[in-house]
Amino acid sequence: MTNKLTKKDINKVYRRNLFSLQWGWNYEKMQGLGYSYVIMPALKRLYGDDPEKMKKALKTQMGFFNTTPAMSNLIIGADMALEEEIGIEDDQAITGLKTGLMGPFAGVGDTLFIAIYRAIVFSIAAYMAQGGQAFGLAIPIIAGLAVLWVRYKFTWIGYNQGKKIATEFADKMKLLTQAAAILGLTVVGGLIPSVITYKLELTYKMGEVTLSIQEMLDKILPALIPLSIVMMSYWLLGKKKMNSTRLIFVLILLGMVLGNLQGVTAWIGNLF
Repeated sequence: MTNKLTKKDINKVYRRNLFSLQWGWNYEKMQGLGYSYVIMPALKRLYGDDPEKMKKALKTQMGFFNTTPAMSNLIIGADMALEEEIGIEDDQAITGLKTGLMGPFAGVGDTLFIAIYRAIVFSIAAYMAQGGQAFGLAIPIIAGLAVLWVRYKFTWIGYNQGKKIATEFADKMKLLTQAAAILGLTVVGGLIPSVITYKLELTYKMGEVTLSIQEMLDKILPALIPLSIVMMSYWLLGKKKMNSTRLIFVLILLGMVLGNLQGVTAWIGNLF
């Protein structure tokens, strides 16, 4: 391979990746079309003077691809280094690189950049904003700029490591994925009682004795009702005909029922 990528080429790929990876998303190739557009500046540099190689490269890059956008920078960087080193003649190695890394990186990326990132950053920002602190509005912006910087570094790490990231680092992804998943579940689990704040305002009276149903439930397990709602949602999503849109309507209906439960029980009590 006589042509070499320049810093300008790699930075252009990085900028395209920020906005274009999800373009043309479809159920057949998912991010495949966007991926081929993102890496186009590198392909033009490497194969621009050979139309046949360019066609083969584009056909290879338009294959199935799907991972967390933030983690895709590592894969694209490694992809560019591999193509620069061995060329598109070994298209199986390039396809294997993408296929082998997109799954593990998606597991880590979804946990770090979606579950943990959104839960922590936006929860802190919302609580500060509710408390009247204007700085809460700046937290998502600062965090977003930090993610952009991380993705830029990921592009160059992937490029500099090249084939190494597809072999040595991939072998350690299972352990990293499990650790990240445990951390993500711990954070999300801790946020359940702060995000879902429903309390059962029901009391049982017998003479001078008053029993609060909510206090009794808290003694059994604090935040039992919020936890039950989350577990029910998780269970419903496992059903064949249930999807996230239908679950939203189920939760709206559940909220209406629970929200009016106290009034209904009071009305029944007056009947007797």
